[in-house]
Amino acid sequence: MKTIIGKKVGMTQIFDEHGRVIPVTVIEAGPCVVAQVKTVETDGYNAIQLGFGDVKESKINKPEKGHFAKANLAPKKHLREFRVDDFEDITIGSEIKADSFEIGDKIDVQGTTKGKGFQGVIKRHGQSRGPMGHGSMYHRRPGSMGPTSTPGRVFKGKRLPGHMGRVTVTIQNLDVVKVDMDKNVILIKGSVPGAKGAILKIRKSVKA
Repeated sequence: MKTIIGKKVGMTQIFDEHGRVIPVTVIEAGPCVVAQVKTVETDGYNAIQLGFGDVKESKINKPEKGHFAKANLAPKKHLREFRVDDFEDITIGSEIKADSFEIGDKIDVQGTTKGKGFQGVIKRHGQSRGPMGHGSMYHRRPGSMGPTSTPGRVFKGKRLPGHMGRVTVTIQNLDVVKVDMDKNVILIKGSVPGAKGAILKIRKSVKA
């Protein structure tokens, strides 16, 4: 079952057997516990719910307490659901660790990007600035709003300033470079969404 919840530790670099530098992201992968198993008969689709990270019972609410009590599990800080096709060997309470993955596996990593607050069109959409001369009166503005009398409104999709970042993004077809079971981490080639400490959903690539 190549599916797990992970926490982004940070980025570093390693060297391959030819001495080439490989930029990698270090991810603390599990251990995760199966908190719920959903089936077509009971829920309309097949999925498993994983829990990651220990938390005090006083830090969770009553519905969550009941959810973990029903599964006879210790409370977990993070819960994530994964759609699966086959889970014959998976039962509530099963543990999934970093050894689910192997070197060379292709995976998809989903996370929440860094929030960048309210930004203008140059940073948010990559637009070009106007002339910087004092008389231009047009430096970093968004540009023409469109027709005046007809239709008398701004078209939908107009690129304007606004909130940037903090969106869910999936990076596909990343390579697993190393699996360290002693530290329970996996090293993935390239970058993944989110800041250090971000919670990630990691699963086998759907397009590999």
